[in-house]
Amino acid sequence: MPHFHIEYSANLEGAVDIGHLCEVIRDEAAAIAAFPTAGIRVRATQVDHYAIADGDAKHGFIDLSVRIREGRSEDVKRDALARIFEALKTFMAPAMATRSIALSAELRDIDASLSPKFGNIRDHLEDTA
Repeated sequence: MPHFHIEYSANLEGAVDIGHLCEVIRDEAAAIAAFPTAGIRVRATQVDHYAIADGDAKHGFIDLSVRIREGRSEDVKRDALARIFEALKTFMAPAMATRSIALSAELRDIDASLSPKFGNIRDHLEDTA
């Protein structure tokens, strides 16, 4: 774990390369020592129905939810979220120069006893050492 879920307003489709944003988030997460590479998951969901601010359809949003297994210190979590959010802001800067877009992020701990995991991705990762 960590798992990253990007929700974005439908009016950003075509204006923002969401697939590339997923890669940017994955790359930054992989550079954070507290996040094991095999556990990184980034997914994005387009939101078709939404209402923002004054209701003008020009406004868009990206909300990034980060879920991690419990046990990391508050300093580690703050630093990780700051790095990920900065990557998001940097990626979105060109679009935000010409469009009305709200960015948000939240990091939540997951209780490991209530979140079973099983997989074999680690068995298939190439040794990068």
